[in-house]
Amino acid sequence: MDLSEKTAARAKKGTFASIVGMALNLLLAAAKIAVGLIFSLVSVLADGINNLSDCGSSAVSLVSFRIAAKPADKEHPFGHQRAEYVASMIIGCIILALAVELLRESIDTVLSGVPAEASPVVFAVLGAAVAVKAGMYFFYRAASRAMGGSDPLLSAAKDSACDCFATLAAILGTLISMYGDIPSADGWAGILVALFIMWQGVGVLKEAGSKLLGQAPDRTQIDDLRACILKGEGVLGVHDVRLFSYGPQHLFATAHVERDASEPALLSHAALDHLEREVREELGIDLTSHLDPVDLNDEEAQALEHEVREKAQGLYEGLDLHDFRLVRGAKKTLVFEAAVPFDCKAKEKDISARLTKLVKGLGDFECSVWVERE
Repeated sequence: MDLSEKTAARAKKGTFASIVGMALNLLLAAAKIAVGLIFSLVSVLADGINNLSDCGSSAVSLVSFRIAAKPADKEHPFGHQRAEYVASMIIGCIILALAVELLRESIDTVLSGVPAEASPVVFAVLGAAVAVKAGMYFFYRAASRAMGGSDPLLSAAKDSACDCFATLAAILGTLISMYGDIPSADGWAGILVALFIMWQGVGVLKEAGSKLLGQAPDRTQIDDLRACILKGEGVLGVHDVRLFSYGPQHLFATAHVERDASEPALLSHAALDHLEREVREELGIDLTSHLDPVDLNDEEAQALEHEVREKAQGLYEGLDLHDFRLVRGAKKTLVFEAAVPFDCKAKEKDISARLTKLVKGLGDFECSVWVERE
């Protein structure tokens, strides 16, 4: 199945899940808003409006799946799959806006001090709502897994789990207000629901915004890509592996692949072409590989590389040395690159100075080291 077919199948599954979510949320919203208005229960009304926002969120998801399924064009050569991340941000904004309004109404209820009144109908509606929302949580998660991961559906699943808590809070607040001689309990429950919804909205915004900005890929994806490249015939090593996402199913990667320097250029080129096809077929990743020739006959360079690696162990956690070359001129210069994690506290110039000192301690060598973060 090629990318366009996968995208179409993804859109179909996402559309179905969104329509089911819209229908169920609309029914729950209508029932809760009705009983909330009839019995003047602000926590129940808040919960119903929250379900109405969920219906709007499902509509946004539905549109996003349609947009994401559009093929690449001149203006968007990498496709439209990031529309799902935009949809998640819109959903987050909707959630926050409603949470602020619900918080205001709940505070007014606390200040008024009017006790809550309810009938068994209210508790029957809310109990059924908890069961439906719990079912929707598992439904959204299953749909997301079937699609290989979907931000809008995962956001909807989290929202459904939070809705279960919100509805239980509404039930508890109503009971305490009616039978606990605390008239403001319903309002306090509404405040709790509003704050919980607000927290949820902030989480959705942060996750979607991070992905739009270029969130680091999952470590497992990088490890799988490295393993797939290293399986290639004639591959001596791999480094500078980078993975870029243009949507849940649209991944690009670059990598520096080490091969024998004595191998003819045409043969190396053909081998890397074959490797890129294997990665695409096995992982669905579009790989662009860069050839790093390794001179296996330069024993002096290899011995020097081995010494540097050995002495550099433990200098910095996660330090990775690669691209070693011994340049012979008036004075021998060892050239290499050093990669350190982003969370390494040391500055690049200090890392470079320390490695340069280490190399010069091995003999009469100059050192040229390039430090990068990964």
